[in-house]
Amino acid sequence: MTVPFPLTTYTARLDAVAALLEQQHIDAAVLTPGADLRFLLTSDIDTHERFSALVITPDSRRIIVPGVDAAALRQGIPWQAGVEVVPWNDGEDAPALAVGDLPADATIAVSGEMPANHLLNLQARGLSTVNATAVLRDVFMVKDTEEIAELRRAGAAIDEVHRQVPGLLSAGRTEREVAEDLERLILAEHVVVDFIIVGSGPHGADPHHDFSDRVIEDGDIVVIDIGGTLDSGYHSDCTRTYIVGPVDAARDDRAEAYRVLHEAQQAGLDAAKPGITAGGLDKVVRDVIDAAGYGRFYTHRTGHGIGLSGHEEPFIIAGNDLPLAEGMAFSIEPGIYIPGDWGARIEDIVVMTADGCEPVNLTTHDLVPAGAAEYRGATA
Repeated sequence: MTVPFPLTTYTARLDAVAALLEQQHIDAAVLTPGADLRFLLTSDIDTHERFSALVITPDSRRIIVPGVDAAALRQGIPWQAGVEVVPWNDGEDAPALAVGDLPADATIAVSGEMPANHLLNLQARGLSTVNATAVLRDVFMVKDTEEIAELRRAGAAIDEVHRQVPGLLSAGRTEREVAEDLERLILAEHVVVDFIIVGSGPHGADPHHDFSDRVIEDGDIVVIDIGGTLDSGYHSDCTRTYIVGPVDAARDDRAEAYRVLHEAQQAGLDAAKPGITAGGLDKVVRDVIDAAGYGRFYTHRTGHGIGLSGHEEPFIIAGNDLPLAEGMAFSIEPGIYIPGDWGARIEDIVVMTADGCEPVNLTTHDLVPAGAAEYRGATA
């Protein structure tokens, strides 16, 4: 992972975590490898079963790592940001190095990604544990200017792939063949392929179908949901829906359902303004689909946050009372799925602004015919 931002970005993030801990009367944050360490230290260390943790208190910060991994952290951002590297060797009590100087009744915020065996070890010491994702989410959820620029770059990268999709789709090709082409195109714009969904015909009715050896047929509607990771670690994610061959007049029910889906997704884009809750935004989108009689065919949440993780807070889901705020980034991706027949989804990543939202995906939301050369220049 490259270091995309200046040192001051990372020191400010560490300071913000320390300030939140003090405000919430939490003794320490104990954050294990994963998205938390990528965000705070640009660290992608993987210590497998061994204990590793960045420990932040209101007035200190250190990272506990196996001695075999310490050298990599004694340079770059951790060292420059003043994080003490504390190595340990096999046979030593690593968790004691992390929390041994805390009060016996201390409360610590732990990563949601912490392995259970490490969490249980900490809890066995009598410490109270809370979810760091909830405690620190204001630091992670609200993206700064530099992060938003990376998300825009990621959006443009995956848009470039979608612009080439119509040329990949034709009757007689398999989903797998299309996916192989998509892998090549995604890697031309990203460093990692996160996922590829090619859901043709009845497979489009499965929101998490990936791809298969099914042969694409004339008249198929095809859901293409793709995402990748940039060299900075930020993710892309975008879904568009395509049709192979001419629209069948006898199947105008699909055209009507797609019109409803398009309307619902646009309603979400229009309603995404600071102050609306995540659950409220989900309801706006869902109400359009419900009113048209397709509610039972919309089977998942409306969106998820994105950044250094492909899925993170805020989650745009019923019951989430979190008010959305400027700087948050998330997907708006309703779908309609007719079991055994066909499905469709439209997904944009958006960034909340002072008075609305800005999509970072700009390709058309129309049901695009396979082979449509004019699509290359199309925008929403």
